[in-house]
Amino acid sequence: MINNSTPPSPRALKPVLSTRQLSMIAIGGVIGAGLFVGSGTAISAAGPAVLLAYIGVGAVVFLIMRMLAELAVASPDSGSFATYATRAFGPWAGVTVSSLYTYSWVVVIGFEATAGAAIVHGFFPTVAPWAAALVFMLAFTLTNLVSARAFGQFEFWFALIKVVAICAFLVIGALGISGALPGTDAPGLANLTAHGFAPHGWQPVWLACLVVFFSFFGAESVTIAAGEAKQPAAAVRRAMRSVIVRIMIFYVGSVAVVVTLIPYDAKDIAAGPYGAALARLGVPHATAIVDVIVLTAVLSLLNSGMYSSSRMMFAAARRGELPAALGRVTARGVPVNAVLAASSGGFLTVVADYFFPTDSVFLFLLQSSGTIGVAVYLFIAATQIQTRRRMGAVEAEKLTVRMWGFPYLPALVVLILIGIVTGLAFDPGSQRSLLLSGLATAVALIAGVIKQLRSASGAAKRPETGALPTEPESPHPQAPAGA
Repeated sequence: MINNSTPPSPRALKPVLSTRQLSMIAIGGVIGAGLFVGSGTAISAAGPAVLLAYIGVGAVVFLIMRMLAELAVASPDSGSFATYATRAFGPWAGVTVSSLYTYSWVVVIGFEATAGAAIVHGFFPTVAPWAAALVFMLAFTLTNLVSARAFGQFEFWFALIKVVAICAFLVIGALGISGALPGTDAPGLANLTAHGFAPHGWQPVWLACLVVFFSFFGAESVTIAAGEAKQPAAAVRRAMRSVIVRIMIFYVGSVAVVVTLIPYDAKDIAAGPYGAALARLGVPHATAIVDVIVLTAVLSLLNSGMYSSSRMMFAAARRGELPAALGRVTARGVPVNAVLAASSGGFLTVVADYFFPTDSVFLFLLQSSGTIGVAVYLFIAATQIQTRRRMGAVEAEKLTVRMWGFPYLPALVVLILIGIVTGLAFDPGSQRSLLLSGLATAVALIAGVIKQLRSASGAAKRPETGALPTEPESPHPQAPAGA
């Protein structure tokens, strides 16, 4: 007897992430050590005017996320912007952007494991940093190997802790600024104006944009997770509408509290602005409290980075741009080989921590990924412009989420991103990172061009069958993307 029932394919990703989890994943992917620690460097260099860098970069990222939302709501896919780039420009673009994004996250995974281990070593000096990093890598690799639901649960709670911590900081900071806390005097605007709003001029404010930009990088991960959401289009639409506004409040609001409470040139601000601000307000164990929050942020980014990079590799493999083994999934919907490949950077970092006391190689890798986020966002903007340009007026009207002011506002975003890169070229402190990131981009671009040529050569050798090319496997039907 023939069984006509068709069970779900064990080779497909599973739609297991809720809308609630997707919204918190988006927040958790952005609020990391870049806010709690990295902001101190930007504040020290630019002074109170760093607020303008956060507002300006936040506005640009908000527009980029709107452009990405237009693409993602129309066609949710785990390959996200890499898949859309392939449809808009060809395989060369998909290979380039997926390679850059994956490389960036693999390096960050190693960095976050190392940063988290350093915090644990500070609390427990008898624990070797390499051992703590190994525990973190094993724990989150296993979490990502279990299921996407396990990743989503961890990321939800990590993100919630960070959100609660920032909200508490905003409340305590506002009370301190107003002088409502016992034993504190209202600082007024003295710390904002005593040395001038931009004490070192406006060039450091412009250069601080890279630090700020890197802090915002990660908001795009929600569109990658949409490939495994229960209601992908609705979840992405809701998350993208609210998450950037919340992030802007968290970033701009908390940095405003810091620069109002303490002078920008305070000795302890570069090492940890939030701990410094709480210490000024007399909060007991302020440094330890912030270290715990930073540890949570670090582990959240490690978890998110492993998930995002593994799904990016999975989707690239399904498009035929990476080895097919990376596109295989278990019955639980987990791309095991892709997860293991994504975790490789972290495990190599553990090995390096054990055998090599110097961090010169790791510093080289970290600098080589420094401006890749700008390149990825340039690809997103260009993809949205190209995809919409190919649409007819009727098709564009059917989009449930549309980028505003097309094509002028998207073109302005592209010009601003190019301006950021150009500005970095004139900063001696950023030139090495820019050069190494440029070399990494060139390697990815060459790999993309080679893939494009091979695809064209293979298509020319195959006989014409009239069959349509297959789309990457997804747990959801693909809506027309207009490409």
